[in-house]
Amino acid sequence: MPARQLTLTLLAVATAVAPLAAQTAVPAPPVARVIPKVDTVNGDVRVDNYFWMRNRKDSAVIKYLEAENTYTAAMTKHTERAQERLYQEILGRIKETDLSVPYKRAGYWYYTKTEAGKQYPIYARKRGTLDAPEEIILDQNELARGKQFLTVTAVEPSPDAQRLAFIVDTTGYEDFTLMVKDLRTGAILPDRLSHVSWGAAWSTDGRTVFYTTEDSAKRTDKVWRHTLGTPQKSDAMIYHDPDLLFNVRLAQSKSGAYVFVASDAFNASEWHYVPANRPASPLRTIVPRRKGHEYSVVQQGNRFLIATNDSAQNFRLVAAPVSDPSPKNWRAVPTPGGSGLLDNIEEFRDHLAIFWRDSAKVRIQIVDRRTGDAHFVPFEGDVYAAGPSTNADYDSPFLRYTYTSFVTPPRVYDYDFATRKATLKKQTEVPSGFDPSKYKMERTWARAHDGRMVPVSLVYKTPLVRDGSRALLLYSYGSYGASSAPAFNPILPSYLDRGIIYAVAHIRGGQEMGRAWYDDGKLLNKKNTFTDFVDAAQHLVNEKYTSPDKLVANGGSAGGLLMGAVVNMRPDLFKAVVAEVPFVDVINTMLDASIPLTAQEWEQWGNPKDPKFYAYMKSYSPYDNVEKKAYPQILITSGLNDSRVAYWEPSKWTAKLRAMKTDNNRLLLKMNMGAGHGGSSGRYDRLKEQAFKVAFILDALGLLPTVDAVS
Repeated sequence: MPARQLTLTLLAVATAVAPLAAQTAVPAPPVARVIPKVDTVNGDVRVDNYFWMRNRKDSAVIKYLEAENTYTAAMTKHTERAQERLYQEILGRIKETDLSVPYKRAGYWYYTKTEAGKQYPIYARKRGTLDAPEEIILDQNELARGKQFLTVTAVEPSPDAQRLAFIVDTTGYEDFTLMVKDLRTGAILPDRLSHVSWGAAWSTDGRTVFYTTEDSAKRTDKVWRHTLGTPQKSDAMIYHDPDLLFNVRLAQSKSGAYVFVASDAFNASEWHYVPANRPASPLRTIVPRRKGHEYSVVQQGNRFLIATNDSAQNFRLVAAPVSDPSPKNWRAVPTPGGSGLLDNIEEFRDHLAIFWRDSAKVRIQIVDRRTGDAHFVPFEGDVYAAGPSTNADYDSPFLRYTYTSFVTPPRVYDYDFATRKATLKKQTEVPSGFDPSKYKMERTWARAHDGRMVPVSLVYKTPLVRDGSRALLLYSYGSYGASSAPAFNPILPSYLDRGIIYAVAHIRGGQEMGRAWYDDGKLLNKKNTFTDFVDAAQHLVNEKYTSPDKLVANGGSAGGLLMGAVVNMRPDLFKAVVAEVPFVDVINTMLDASIPLTAQEWEQWGNPKDPKFYAYMKSYSPYDNVEKKAYPQILITSGLNDSRVAYWEPSKWTAKLRAMKTDNNRLLLKMNMGAGHGGSSGRYDRLKEQAFKVAFILDALGLLPTVDAVS
């Protein structure tokens, strides 16, 4: 049945702030106009009063967003001094002029550096030894000159080290341009490839670059081969995936011998490869796609190593000859003692490093290809995060990995395969000082509604008396199989030193407890994500870590969906909620395949055109479940150029909350009018955004005066 639309303007956009009758007057919040849009889905009549906000060409949309920003500024004006002090406090924990650990690649040592006062990193290298003269290969600050926004998503030297491919975005909408720099002359070549997507790969001779492009819904669907010096219109399309559920990406083997084309859905994979020294050769398929079979591939010598969920929910590792990697030639790779989710692989000529994830922690297993011997890198405790760093050298005798915790600023180690010793290469410096002995970490377990035990990682300043008097900030994400790490953040001490406990709930939807943890938090199990978070919050209250009038919840993107769902479910449990770029208009977005990310995510959330998924989504979609009741204080952030969660989702949610809620608590929308999903691109600008969030949270908790006290 075709949708019916009624157009009835009831209210125009109000001015952002009403005239102040007295110094104590509270600014009037913006009032969004109401234009009911009526349609029918699966026999259910739906009315959306704010659908009109999708049209950013409508001047009323921009006026409304500007009014919300003006209102937010007025309602937080009393925190401006605190914001500046918090910004300086956080900045003091960051070494503004710094270097990354150099990594070796094709005879050069590559690294990035930052310089005080500059917003962006500088990419550099040295030839042969670290004592050699420095060569600046890309200064992102120069690229950003005169631009409000700039991000670089790929920096790929050619195998002969003579050229550099890099991909830039100047809007935040993730509409990229691939550029090539001649590293011998410093000149930017005429090869500017427009409207590309993520990633790039080189041929062996450095004369051909592979790149991807997107369809109208920003699904990466094509791979192209570009010969330097030729126009983009003459590029050869070497792969096209017409299936709306699949996203295409590029990868290159560490040895440089192969270029991979991977096409992934949320429940299936298909990988292809082409020899990098014969870039015009046709792609060959490793294993044809079939529903339910997910796999990934790396190359080690004359074999492909395939991590597959075939007959293994948590994935297993098999090897197959490059000449014929079909399943009939698969041979199991022994990983003695390996358990949990096979999460990542780093391949070297003679060794493998396998990253296993289970019980909300990571273990690293080293396997000797020649002997089959295996052992684990030792770690202490449960509350930490570890992962691969940059391992670009296929012949490396060591694994480079990172280690951090709530109280350990990031460290980079080189783990020697022969001696089994880890050498510290870099300890992130906190210039203003940081004493980890002042804090304690712990892991507690919350019982979920169905009896499952949900791990929660905590950190707090000692001593802690569990009498419910401490404030607590609870963060989580819980989607796409992304695991939340108990990692150090220079912002953390700004909470901890004011007595706030910081906690991460490792809820279903992530993979902290293995693949089943993810599967039990998506599609028709998605509400487990939300109830896990509520159960974790209630557990922290019951165990007297905190109390509802001192509990703040925070999440972003799909974690913003989490915030929207739990604040509808249990608004009484939280003093305040911060929802960053929140995905809250679930049904409307999932009904429209023209919106970026929608179609392929039917395998993540379900397709609402199916009545059973529609009914289930309707039961939790934040926008659809706003009710006339009291809500806690809420801060909502977004970006006008966001291509992942469109600006209208948080804007519509704000308008509906404002019209429905029965309380007088603050409801603020802060819209970045010149950025996308990740907020501002410059590091100082991002810190100012974070200082604003911290100030809001402290203010909500009545702790704003402590900014002066701690400073």
